[in-house]
Amino acid sequence: MSDAAFPSAAGAPVTSQLSETECWSMLGRAAVGRLAVSVAGVPDIFPVSFLVDRGTLLFRTSPGTKLLELTINKYVAVEIDGIDGDEAWSVVLRGIASRLERKAELAHADSLALSSWQPMSDFVYVCVAPMTVTGRRLRREPRPALPRDGGRLPV
Repeated sequence: MSDAAFPSAAGAPVTSQLSETECWSMLGRAAVGRLAVSVAGVPDIFPVSFLVDRGTLLFRTSPGTKLLELTINKYVAVEIDGIDGDEAWSVVLRGIASRLERKAELAHADSLALSSWQPMSDFVYVCVAPMTVTGRRLRREPRPALPRDGGRLPV
């Protein structure tokens, strides 16, 4: 992706690319994202609580569909987005998911303040090592009111 901004009809930039540093900053501030996986060409998306740890994303999950799909296909994407006033932003991290298994990795993960949506007594830690991290910022512009006669807006 280029760093170019895309102009609106008025000529002011509407969409601009985020730097990798900006993307990591936003990932570091987020607590929840969407994990996208695909098995046999069928996509699936799961909400995950995560945190940034040493240049990776870390989350935990219980045994089930999500963990099974990560075992079958380790290539994943994590997406976060948000709105800050008159701007919206989106960050996508594409990477390789792996289950933490070594004692030192598990001890380190246990020491972090990783939260979950629900209590888990039986869980595993999953680390997503990034291949690419991209993002964009969009200036939100007011939309014209819809015509009352059911007509279409000009394109």
